[in-house]
Parts: sequence; C-alpha cells; structure tokens
Amino acid sequence: MPTARTPPWKKPNPKGQKTQPLTEAQKAAARQRAEENGRRYPNLVDNMWAAKLPRG
Repeated sequence: MPTARTPPWKKPNPKGQKTQPLTEAQKAAARQRAEENGRRYPNLVDNMWAAKLPRG
C-alpha cells in the first residue's frame, strides 16, 4: 500500500543546513528539464532535482 507523502512545498525548511545557490550548469539543466516537460520556467521540483546533480 503506498504511503502518503508530504509535498516539498508544505515541508518546513531544514534547520542548520547551509544552502548554496545553483551553479549555471545546474540552472541550465533545470531549465532544460522544465522545457522538456512543457513548462516555461523551472519549478521547485526541477530545482531540487538540479541541486542533486554534481556541482560544476
């Protein structure tokens, strides 16, 4: 039986975790992913996906 998951936009921000802005390569990957899925610009899920990519 699948479990109900809280969407990321309803979860509180993690405490004590330093965030880093996306690199240009990560931003480009998020933009490409959004475009492939018919969106004009990347959403939160695209950005979260891109943040997991290697920095560089």
